[in-house]
Amino acid sequence: MKKNYFLVVLIMFVFFVISFLTNILGALNQKVSDSFTLTETMAGLLPFAFFIAYGVMSIPFGFLVEKFGEKRIMILAFVFAFTGSLVFAIFPVFNVFIVSLFTIGAGMAALQVVINPLLRVSGGEDNYAFNSVMGQLVFGLASFISPQMYSYFVVNIDKGNTSKPLIGLMSGLVPANMSWISVYWVFAVLAILTGVIIFLVKFPAVELQEDEKVGSKDSILELIKNKYVILYFIGIFMYVGSEQGISYWMSKFLNIYHGVNPDLAGADAVSYFWGLMTVGGILGLVLMKLYDSKQVLRWFTVMAIICVAAGLFGGAEIALWALPISGFFLSVMYPTVVSLGLNSVSKHHGSFAGILMTGIAGGAIVQILIGAISDMISLKVGMMLIFVTLGYILSISFWAKPLVNNKTVSLKSLFSKN
Repeated sequence: MKKNYFLVVLIMFVFFVISFLTNILGALNQKVSDSFTLTETMAGLLPFAFFIAYGVMSIPFGFLVEKFGEKRIMILAFVFAFTGSLVFAIFPVFNVFIVSLFTIGAGMAALQVVINPLLRVSGGEDNYAFNSVMGQLVFGLASFISPQMYSYFVVNIDKGNTSKPLIGLMSGLVPANMSWISVYWVFAVLAILTGVIIFLVKFPAVELQEDEKVGSKDSILELIKNKYVILYFIGIFMYVGSEQGISYWMSKFLNIYHGVNPDLAGADAVSYFWGLMTVGGILGLVLMKLYDSKQVLRWFTVMAIICVAAGLFGGAEIALWALPISGFFLSVMYPTVVSLGLNSVSKHHGSFAGILMTGIAGGAIVQILIGAISDMISLKVGMMLIFVTLGYILSISFWAKPLVNNKTVSLKSLFSKN
């Protein structure tokens, strides 16, 4: 099939949009809590509403893609994102926000189901590995930019700098003392523009490979009886719980315990967390070619635990670098756990991938638990739950027994003469 490089660029932009909309919550946490006078448990409802949509909607969207095609589902996803963003921007109350987050999350879940098979077909199977890495780099770039965008709008709207680009317009659209609502106006515009572009572009026919199909109900039921399927599902659950547990609560933690401004240094910390995760992912790709993936997972998880401990128990300067740097070490966990999981079963890989995707609901449940513990004791104690979730990831590096190990090359062979 002829490669469609324009569509590859469009898919990269969709990666950007997914990340841009998904990874803003950590920067917003303190402002949202202040605006709606939230307890920590109620604050935990925000990521819960967003990430529970992944757990509930991923497999149903997999079936819908097979029935209606990639283009229609992508347009539907951006209709969800646009509607959720716009309705909340117009009616900025807490109950609407919860529904809005679920709606946006459902849209992002749909895109995650569609985007990788479409990238494989449009860019060609021979370029799929490279394009997938590029997609992750774009994803990371958007995660870095999104909190910076939040900081730009909030700081300038609050200061009344209406002469700066878009600040005057946004100042008239957002309620007093709720400048953070501006990001949802940006999301609404971005979602509708992307949806229109997708509507106008001709899509290739995508024939799903076996490992990309959701599979039948029978295959899912058969897999659930396999203990390793459950163990790896818990692995993804724990990973996303860890990732969101750090990124979502980081800015509020720095504000409560060290007096860090959530709109400036707090937003920067969240931004650097995602940026360093991207850098770590690049190094992780290299290390995976040199060492067994279980070893890489073990080293990175131990270092992540050390960084979280330093961030929670160290002083302000240590916390400001240790918590973001933990993102560097989290970078290899998701792809490694997924690959170890898929390599641990001999069939029904598509169904297994769908089960693993529902594990993203860990980003929902863990945040509710952190919030509840924070209300009962303190946020620091609540965030110590991350040691449990990372501890489980560490355990995978010891008990994992994949049928196929990742292919490695020795350093000696790299430098030896042919």
